[in-house]
Amino acid sequence: MKRTGPARRRHLPTSPFDPPPAAPPAKEFALQDQVTHDKYGLGKVLEIDPGRAVLVDFGTRKVKILAPFAKLFKL
Repeated sequence: MKRTGPARRRHLPTSPFDPPPAAPPAKEFALQDQVTHDKYGLGKVLEIDPGRAVLVDFGTRKVKILAPFAKLFKL
C-alpha cells in the first residue's frame, strides 16, 4: 500500500480559523501552444500526456516537462 502523506483535516463550520486555501487549478496545454519556460525560454508544445507531462520544442532541444508545470507558462 502506498501512502502519499498525511490526510487533510476537514474544516469545521464552528472553527474560528479561516478554511485552508483551495489548490490552484492544474495548467492545461494544447498542441502547438506557444509557451515560455524560466530556464529554456520560448517553445512550442509537441506532445501532451494529460495530467502528467508535456513535450516542448525549444528550438535547440526538446524537453519533457512534468506536472505541475511550475516554470512553464502559456503565451
